[in-house]
Amino acid sequence: MNIIKHKNWYFALSLIVIIPGTIALLLWGLRLSIDFTGGSRITYLAKTATPVNMQQIQSVEKESNITFVSIATSPTQISIKTKPLTNDQHTALTKAFTDKLPGYVEESYETVGPVVGQETTWNAIKGVGLASILIILFIAFSFRSVPKPANSWRFGICAIIALLHDVLVVVGIFAILGHFFDVEVDSLFVTALLTVIGFSVHDTIVVFDRIRENLKKSLLRPFDEVVNDAILQTLNRSLNTSFTVILVLLAILLFGGESIRWFVAALLIGVISGTYSSIFNASPMLVLWQELSKKK
Repeated sequence: MNIIKHKNWYFALSLIVIIPGTIALLLWGLRLSIDFTGGSRITYLAKTATPVNMQQIQSVEKESNITFVSIATSPTQISIKTKPLTNDQHTALTKAFTDKLPGYVEESYETVGPVVGQETTWNAIKGVGLASILIILFIAFSFRSVPKPANSWRFGICAIIALLHDVLVVVGIFAILGHFFDVEVDSLFVTALLTVIGFSVHDTIVVFDRIRENLKKSLLRPFDEVVNDAILQTLNRSLNTSFTVILVLLAILLFGGESIRWFVAALLIGVISGTYSSIFNASPMLVLWQELSKKK
């Protein structure tokens, strides 16, 4: 099987997946939770499943004199997002709900100040950025003795490009989900992204390490053949490892709680994307880079 021969098709498939999400991200952005924007979220649970009357919710908003930023409803639950509430405002809102919707009781209440939200956003950006820089330096150092025509910095940069591919896939899909299905990203989403980054790089390094070993044994063979052999030699391991992780994540997604559903979904998307990019993007990019350098 010659995977490297069809590398342009794999790059094209990646672009087909990434471009819609990137456009959605530029047009609509991510739907941020109060972890990033600051605010209050109150969830009310119905004692019995009954259709929610939006006029009743609007009457609660009017009576409490509190503006609802967003409202999410189901037959048994009402979730409301507002600007940060004071204790008095929270008490007024609870009273209004008791008066207008006596069948509902408060299940959860959380408030995040705008300063904390901004700090969380900045920490998330710093975390992803620092992780990317450290990965480049680590790979460049670890592969410093790789034989020619390979270059240690190329290994590091190709790993980061594959990593960015996975991040863009996850973020782009959540931009689409946020716009059409009101899916919010919270601090757990950042945790999922960092986990995906770690998984993607781990899988990529396994293939890169085999390329390095094969280069030492086959100095006279064409570079693309060496890379292709390394991919085939690690293919079963990569697929089997990812498949077991995917099975576990699917089980959690199906039977886990509502609070971690989108965290697990982000991990699942990232693991699938990371497996693909490690095999069909990162190593073929090394070959493409080598071909371009030869032409120069």
